[in-house]
Amino acid sequence: TLCFVCTHLAAHRENVAGRNADFANVFTKTSFEIGAQAVEEVIRLGSMSQWAMGAKSVGVSDHDLVFWFGDLNYRVDESIPTERVLELSKKNVLEELIEHDQLNIERAAGRVFPDFEEGALAFRPTYKYQPGTDLYEERPDKKLRAPAWCDRILWLAQEPGHVAQLNYCRSELNISDHKPVMSTFLVTIKDVVVAKRDVVYREVMKMLDTYENNSLPMVSLDRITLDFGEVRYAQSVTLHIVITNTGQVVAQFRLVPKVDEIDLCKPWLSVAPTYGMLIPGEKTEIELTITIDNATAHRLNTSREVLEDILILRLENGRDYYISVTGKYARSCFGMSVDELVLYTDPIREVPLDPILRAEKYDLNARAAMCVPKELWRIIDAIYERGLDERDLFTAVGDPDEVYHIRECLDTGAAFENYNVHSMAEALTSFLSNLATPIVPVSLFPTLDIDAQNIQAFTRKFLEDMLPVPYNVFIYIISFFREVLLHRQRNRLYPAKVARILCNCLVSSPQGNAEESASSSNQRRGNMQQLMLHFLETNSI
Repeated sequence: TLCFVCTHLAAHRENVAGRNADFANVFTKTSFEIGAQAVEEVIRLGSMSQWAMGAKSVGVSDHDLVFWFGDLNYRVDESIPTERVLELSKKNVLEELIEHDQLNIERAAGRVFPDFEEGALAFRPTYKYQPGTDLYEERPDKKLRAPAWCDRILWLAQEPGHVAQLNYCRSELNISDHKPVMSTFLVTIKDVVVAKRDVVYREVMKMLDTYENNSLPMVSLDRITLDFGEVRYAQSVTLHIVITNTGQVVAQFRLVPKVDEIDLCKPWLSVAPTYGMLIPGEKTEIELTITIDNATAHRLNTSREVLEDILILRLENGRDYYISVTGKYARSCFGMSVDELVLYTDPIREVPLDPILRAEKYDLNARAAMCVPKELWRIIDAIYERGLDERDLFTAVGDPDEVYHIRECLDTGAAFENYNVHSMAEALTSFLSNLATPIVPVSLFPTLDIDAQNIQAFTRKFLEDMLPVPYNVFIYIISFFREVLLHRQRNRLYPAKVARILCNCLVSSPQGNAEESASSSNQRRGNMQQLMLHFLETNSI
C-alpha cells in the first residue's frame, strides 16, 4: 500500500518548533478507517506492516511506502544572515546552506521525520522568487527574505530496498514565488499469487499448531473424583492424587481459588502441596485430607455445610483441571447441642442430616423426648457403675483408641465394652466441652465479685436464668459430681478440682471487649469457679 501526504507546515524562519509540531500532529493523528477485515486481508496479501493487525484503521506509518511532500517551510538557519544566504544562492554555492538547512538539522537530531529519507539537494533554494521571473525577491518595497528549500519530497519505506530515487530536481516554472520540486522513483510493488499464498499459509499454520501443542504443558491426573466415604468426628481421612507430566516442556501447577473466593478449599479440607513444578516424565502426589473438627461438625449438623468441594488445579500457560471432593459425615453427638439431642430416642447416627428427611422421620415440633440427652445419661451411668472409687478419676488421661470407640457406641447405640474408666471420664469431658452451645453461656457469668453475702443470690439468679434443657443437664451433672465427691478419699478428687473441671467443660470462654483486661476476664472466670464450688458443697439445688 502507498500513502501520499501533502502538507503546508508553519511559516516564518524562526518557527522551527511550530513546523515540527505540525508534522507530529499529521503523522500521529492521521487515520484511515478501512475496517478490520480489510486490514487483515491486506496484511495477508503481504502489503501492510504487521503491527496494524486487529485494528479497523491504519495510520500513515502502517503503509508499505509513504511519500511526504509540499511546502514544508523549513528555512536556512538564522545563524547565516539573509544577505549571505542571497549571495550564496545566486552563485549556486550550496554546501554551507545545506549544512545549515533547518530540516536537515532537525532530522539529524531526531526531532522530525524519523526514518524518512530525502535525496541530495543539488538544486538552488526554491523560495522566495519574484513571481513571473527567475529572480530572488530583493525589491526595495518588499520584505527581504532569505532563500530556502521550502519545497521538499521525502519518503518512508517498510523495505528500503524496494524504493530507488532516480532524480530529485526543481522546475523552472515562474508563476509563483516558489519553484516546484519533482522527483522520479523506481518502486517495487509486491504481487501475491493467491493460490500459492494459501498453500503456504496452511502449511505455516499447521507448523505453528504443532509447535504450539508441543510447547504447551500437559499433565495427567490418575483421578479427578475423590470419594472419602464415611468420615467420623475428630477423624482425619487422607487420599492422594498422582500428577504426571506427559508433555514435552516443564509443567508448573498450582491450586487456585474459585471465582469470587479467597480460600483454595473449604475449611474442613487441607491440601499439600498447593503448587509444584514437574520436568517431562516426572510425577508427584497431592495429598488431600478431610478433618471433622467441632466447628465443622456443628455446621454439618445444622445443614449449613456438606462434605462437597471442587478444587481447581491450574497449569501455567495451560488448562485447568477440576477435582471433585465428596464425603459422607457419620453423624455424631459430639458437636451438637443438648436441645437437639433430647429430641431423639434413636441413636444419633440414624438421624438424617438432611432436614427434609429428618422432618419426614420425626415430628420436629414435638416436645423433647428426654430431660437430658441419652448419650449423657449412658456415659455417666457407666462411670457410676464402674469406677467412682478409681484413683485420679477425671485427672488421669484415657486411652485415645478407647475414647474413639466410646464415642462410636454413643453415636450408634452399641453397648459399651469393658473400657477403662479413665477413658469413659475423658469421653464425658470431651462430650461436654464440644457441645455446639455451652451449658453455661457468657450471659450467665457473674458481673460482680462473689462473696459470702451475695453468693446465695447469685446461685438463685443463675438457675432462674438457665433455659430448660441446659438447666436439666446442669442439675444432672452437679448431682453426679456430688456423688463422685463422696468417694474422694479413694479417687482423690476434691471440690476445687471438680469446680475447675466443670468450668472447663460447661462454661464458654468470656469474650471481653477490647477494653476489658485479661485480669478482668480471669476474675470473672474465677467468680464462676466459686459458683460451681458452691453448688458442689451446698444444697443450693
